[in-house]
Amino acid sequence: MTAVLEVQLQPRVREFLAGSKKLLIGGEWVDAASGRTFATFDPATGEKLADVAYGDATDIDRAVKAARRAFEGPWSRMKSAERERLIWRIGDLLSERAEAFGQLESLDNGKSAVIAQVVDTQWSADVFRYYAGWATKIEGSTVNVSMPFAPDAEFHAYTLREAVGVCGQIVPWNFPLLMAAWKIAPALAAGNTVVLKPAEQTPLTALLLGELFEEAGFPPGVVNIVTGYGDAGAALSAHHDVDKVAFTGSTEVGKLVIDAAKGNLKKVSLELGGKSPNIVFADADFDLAVAGSVNAWLFNHGQSCVAGTRLFVEDKIFDDFTAAVAEAASQVKIGPGLDPTTQLGPLVSQEQFDRVTGYLQAGLADGARALTGGKRFGDRGFFVEPTVFVDVDPSFSIVKEEIFGPVVAAMPFNASDGIAAAANDSEYGLAAGIWTKDISRAHKVAKQLKAGSIWVNQYNGFDTALPFGGYKQSGWGRELGAAALDLYTQTKAVNIAL
Repeated sequence: MTAVLEVQLQPRVREFLAGSKKLLIGGEWVDAASGRTFATFDPATGEKLADVAYGDATDIDRAVKAARRAFEGPWSRMKSAERERLIWRIGDLLSERAEAFGQLESLDNGKSAVIAQVVDTQWSADVFRYYAGWATKIEGSTVNVSMPFAPDAEFHAYTLREAVGVCGQIVPWNFPLLMAAWKIAPALAAGNTVVLKPAEQTPLTALLLGELFEEAGFPPGVVNIVTGYGDAGAALSAHHDVDKVAFTGSTEVGKLVIDAAKGNLKKVSLELGGKSPNIVFADADFDLAVAGSVNAWLFNHGQSCVAGTRLFVEDKIFDDFTAAVAEAASQVKIGPGLDPTTQLGPLVSQEQFDRVTGYLQAGLADGARALTGGKRFGDRGFFVEPTVFVDVDPSFSIVKEEIFGPVVAAMPFNASDGIAAAANDSEYGLAAGIWTKDISRAHKVAKQLKAGSIWVNQYNGFDTALPFGGYKQSGWGRELGAAALDLYTQTKAVNIAL
């Protein structure tokens, strides 16, 4: 870390980085059973930030046992109103320390500290408060049963919505804190206990979040955090005393999670990859659509599962629109996340940098033309230029495959021929954008698209109350909103003969 950037850090962040990074198991910070550690790096410089405990299957087992004790003990006996107050407290603590969390997220992930503070941390706080309110509102129902084979008997029947139990949760590196909030908050509101496995590239904000659960007064073992690599995630997915596993990440790894979870047929939810279409009709507000379309694939440096990286533009405006998108992208300020003027930070790791630059080379080799970008930026850190490709074919890898970087492939379409078939020509179905002033067209196209989230005259139109998830190979289940509670509850039917 450079001296200039270090001076900018909050004292709490410097203190946290200087301390040991252990596992949170059963309310205690402990070393990995093996004693091993691994390093996490600043993607803006490539320099080491900290050494973190290297958890493995043994540590996962310790954490699951702690979560089981808490689930069968104090957590299940706690009144829902008390759970509500504790979960709400996490939201308040996150808001109070948003700047520190934003800086730490920026250092570990590379994203803008300002965005990490305003979006990632404050939205995480909102997620905890939203689900805190649900803790007292998860209800069953009474059912009027007929029981035709007992016509003279009377019955009282009702349903209960109960916690699933111990939940394993595996989160990615692109939104480390936010994805942890999306999973932990509804699980706790429903009365479950949690074992969280953060991505090995970005473990730090999850560990700092663990300190908040201690400070808020959660019983030991309700939230456990095991840092480590894929072997820890595999052990969590396969553990026979885990009742539910939730995973966000690549479709490839999601399939491995399913395979690991089949041993005890635990509940599984998956939020996976995407290659989302962003559709611009000629009647759209041109300037608004340009700005929104740039944001669609540059937000979070393109490291977003919903990124609108297949840009379909009506042929009447294709050349002018793509030129405007390329011009806007070329003006983006690239730099380290701790610089408040940075608009595009580095990719998260050397591995991701190599992956994205490999796609740039493949696109050019296939015959695509870069209106802007097409190569790395600078000679230090994991920076890539924003890249707008045209002259592409649907068979190109840059069109078909998820790149997870600041790269978009633009293609013209004729409105009279329709757009749904081309937009749906993907194994993914996570999100889509539509830009038009014709509200009837917007509704019709939205209905035709096979995606879990459709945004009209905007992109990344998220809200905590709106369900989020994918069609096809983009996942199973829905996070956020009331729908997320279905992932963390099970229904019991009770029928009493009177």
